[in-house]
Amino acid sequence: MANLYALGVGEVDTDFQRVLIDRETLQRRIAEMGAQISHDYQGKTIVLVGILKGAVMFLADLARQITVPSEFDFMAVSSYGQSSVSTGVVRIIKDLDHTIEGKDVLVVEDIIDTGLTLAYLREVLLARRPNSLRVCCLLDKPGRRKVAVPVDYRGFEIPDEFVVGYGLDYREMYRNLGEIYVLSPHVYKT
Repeated sequence: MANLYALGVGEVDTDFQRVLIDRETLQRRIAEMGAQISHDYQGKTIVLVGILKGAVMFLADLARQITVPSEFDFMAVSSYGQSSVSTGVVRIIKDLDHTIEGKDVLVVEDIIDTGLTLAYLREVLLARRPNSLRVCCLLDKPGRRKVAVPVDYRGFEIPDEFVVGYGLDYREMYRNLGEIYVLSPHVYKT
């Protein structure tokens, strides 16, 4: 893990248990998802709604794989605060800049675990009367689900472990890593 130190993350050799998803596997799956989305939205323009901050890296790579016309917009929500577990209370920190009424919208999420945040977002966005609303997530933790939510495009189903990297963070750290790592419990339980 010496390369992580070079990225300026700090002393991290003991911060991770292991690499869960390597860079090549991530990019291969994202290319597959982009091809499927392009097929499904053939002849349409889609609005990709990235959920900040975690989905930024995924959205950028996914958008480069999508061949149909696309617009970008962003929302920022919080249900974690500085905690490692969701509080269940969702707050919109940044709303969309443009209307989605009558448009085909694809919500791009980094990870879905309890489903509470996504259920709330879907309710808010559906009230704005889009033509269609689908969900794309990079990681899905069905073992933590508290609310059933539809996921139209899923990158990887993962076990109930705390993961960071490729946009996912713990207290704003580790987002810049190019792979997804399982964070060692001693990091987030201190």
